Amino acid sequence: MTSWLPLSAGERSVAIEVLVHGPLSRTELARRLHLSQGSLTRLTKPLIESGLLVEVPEAGGPAGARQGRPSQPLDVVAESCSFLGFKITGDRVYGVVTTLRSDVTARLERPLPDRDPARVADLLAEMTAEPATGRPALAGIGIGVGGLVRGRAVVADSPFLGWRDVPLAELVRERTGLPVVVENDVAALVEAETWFGAGRGLDRFAVLTIGAGLGYGLVLGGRRVPFAEENRGFGRHWIIDPHGPLTLDGARGSAESLLTIPGIRYQIRAARGHDASYEEILAGAAEGEPMAARVVGEAARALGTLVAQIANFAMPQKILLAGEGVGLMDVAGDTVRGTIRAHRHPLADPVDLETKVSDFHDWARGAAVLAIQVLVLAAART
Repeated sequence: MTSWLPLSAGERSVAIEVLVHGPLSRTELARRLHLSQGSLTRLTKPLIESGLLVEVPEAGGPAGARQGRPSQPLDVVAESCSFLGFKITGDRVYGVVTTLRSDVTARLERPLPDRDPARVADLLAEMTAEPATGRPALAGIGIGVGGLVRGRAVVADSPFLGWRDVPLAELVRERTGLPVVVENDVAALVEAETWFGAGRGLDRFAVLTIGAGLGYGLVLGGRRVPFAEENRGFGRHWIIDPHGPLTLDGARGSAESLLTIPGIRYQIRAARGHDASYEEILAGAAEGEPMAARVVGEAARALGTLVAQIANFAMPQKILLAGEGVGLMDVAGDTVRGTIRAHRHPLADPVDLETKVSDFHDWARGAAVLAIQVLVLAAART
């Protein structure tokens, strides 16, 4: 891959604008970035010379139909290199190969033999070698994990994996020879949706994920807001009903106990004396089975309450609901929406709530986007 680093702050702004919204004419770029034509020319020249940006024909006309460089839009060569993104769960590793514009070109999936960090790094190296043939050169690797990550390199604490202070980026870099970025999986998903998904072009945007746990991310001014408690289980401290059900560790009435997949399954198991899958519980609720309907109804009201609170306090233009637990909306979406309205001012604008059923490959794509941001564009760490 051509070396595109380092980029100045101005060059980086131009490159990101074209990557996310391109192809763009120079006039449009200057307008978006509040630059003079002279300043824009100064910033784009090294980007074109390095190969990061290229001039392309105007849409709707053949190449060469119009003369003059200013009329030719600028774009990136999305297929010039590939990126790998990995999502590590407690029992499997999911991977994707993407272009520079995060389009997925291949999906990978392997069982996790055990959770020993060295063995996990070995597995990631094996998976990295799989898509090497017949694809553009790999430029870097992004890895998403559920837990607290320091310096986009060290997994400081991951309850799902039982890890503390694991230098995962170094372990994988030693085995692959590629640059590696490690990040909290929710943070990576938020970045991907901000640049290439539901939050693209928005100034204020929020993401709420439901699944094995709860995740939350907030974007202000087009940038993700970092916080020290990221993925440290804040859902168990987000009390919805102080008289509600217990979690496995004894917390009562929290968002975690009411809304996560383990919390919902725990309630059903405690009531029935036997286990049921999340899908079976949702199906039972849809068919009117009393216990399943009660638990799913409580979960829907908890979700509506959370969404309303986010809307009331963060005032986002859109809230994205994602994760493997969003099937709840198919069964109890009316209850969720009704609860949102009940917890909002009568004259408040309706909440723009977008639902995205995310599998673990979507989380892996988020990690790949982190690699694009940090390794290619040297995006500032947030």
